[in-house]
Amino acid sequence: MSSSSHPREVPAVPGPGPAPGIGRRRLLRYGAAGASALLATGSLTGCSSRASASDASALNVWDLFQGGDGMLMDDMIRAVSKGSDGFEVDRTILDWGPSYYTKLAMSAAGGRASDVAVLHLSRLAGYAPGGLLDPFDLDLLAEFGVTEKHFTPAVWARTKHEGVVYAIPLDVHPFIVFYNRDAAEQAGLLDPKGELAPMGSPKAMLEAGKALAEVTGKSGILFGHVTDTAQNWRQFAALYAQTGAAFTLPDGGPAEIDTDAAVQVVSFMQQLFDGRTNPNNLDYNSALAGFLGGRGGMAMLGEWELPTLRKSGIPLGAAPFPQVFGEPAVYTDSHSYVLPHQANPDPARRRQAHRYVAEILKQSLTWASAGHIPAYQPVLAEPAYAKLDPQSSYADAGKVAVLDPPNWFAGAASNFQNRMCQPLQSALLGNTSAEKAVRQMVREANTLLRQPNPVA
Repeated sequence: MSSSSHPREVPAVPGPGPAPGIGRRRLLRYGAAGASALLATGSLTGCSSRASASDASALNVWDLFQGGDGMLMDDMIRAVSKGSDGFEVDRTILDWGPSYYTKLAMSAAGGRASDVAVLHLSRLAGYAPGGLLDPFDLDLLAEFGVTEKHFTPAVWARTKHEGVVYAIPLDVHPFIVFYNRDAAEQAGLLDPKGELAPMGSPKAMLEAGKALAEVTGKSGILFGHVTDTAQNWRQFAALYAQTGAAFTLPDGGPAEIDTDAAVQVVSFMQQLFDGRTNPNNLDYNSALAGFLGGRGGMAMLGEWELPTLRKSGIPLGAAPFPQVFGEPAVYTDSHSYVLPHQANPDPARRRQAHRYVAEILKQSLTWASAGHIPAYQPVLAEPAYAKLDPQSSYADAGKVAVLDPPNWFAGAASNFQNRMCQPLQSALLGNTSAEKAVRQMVREANTLLRQPNPVA
């Protein structure tokens, strides 16, 4: 997975800061790499004499896809750049983290906005209300074959601010479970089709951890959370949503949180990661290494780890985050396309921007090869997607997607996630009770709610 979802890329204490220089820029014309250029915010490098990055006809696109994801996005752009109606794309690749969102806001506010940009859907509430984004023309998107009916209701609902659509999702990237198929089979956890059977209750999941530990001779379920700024929140948010309780952060506060449900969830997390059957003191890398080394039968990770896990040779299975409480729910986020605000957008370029988004979505079977769930549902219906293993096993996570509460300070790489993780970490390490951890989470949420939105 790109670093855009990778927890190891998030700084220890995320927050706004100086915007460092742009990482890379490429001009893609019919799939060819473009020339070097300069942007006001930093130096950009590239190589080609095919076209200049100052070419006004090229569509300017900002994203944060590097590594394997970056190469997949190159492939998708090449695919939509073929033929007489192909796009010329001036692609700027920026480093993932809080600095990306600072640059995105500055570009929209300062009149240097790109035509299209990528935004985590969980961050929309921090950008649409402040006028940093322009809405999509749904009639224009429909002309290019993309409508509301092509997305799950759970994801589409988060594309809006005050009923207006400001984001078009490319994918859903959920927090799921990977498991060793051989270990799970020996532990009696597979259904007749060879997939992970439903858990259904906290007790069943506790028993699954014990059964996996007996098979491996080490640990059952591995979860890395120590010093991480997102992992504990991902797990808590999924389980809390499964209780049916709401986690609401109204502007100005106070936070509306069902503390009884929250305590129930944290208590279960403490039981699950008891330090014996399942370790309670692993960081992210240790948990990943433990699973790769056969020291655990299951690992709770983001789907973005699929390329790494595949290389290990483990008989790998994957499933949506298990439902153990009353409602199905999986914590997710979504890489989405947005239109950064432009004071006087050129109608022809805006039309091209809409067409570009629509055409990229139709290429998202390529995107799925890295583990991401395409948000554009027609791709999921393709026979080729059904053959993707284990991706098709957790595709239903998009139907029960749960994102961060829609508030300006929440979302990917946010200080909110970090501040929720600290008391949760303390509880899992046995340094505080579930009750005290929840009280601290509420206090932290109320502290953030008292802060004014800097772009409102």
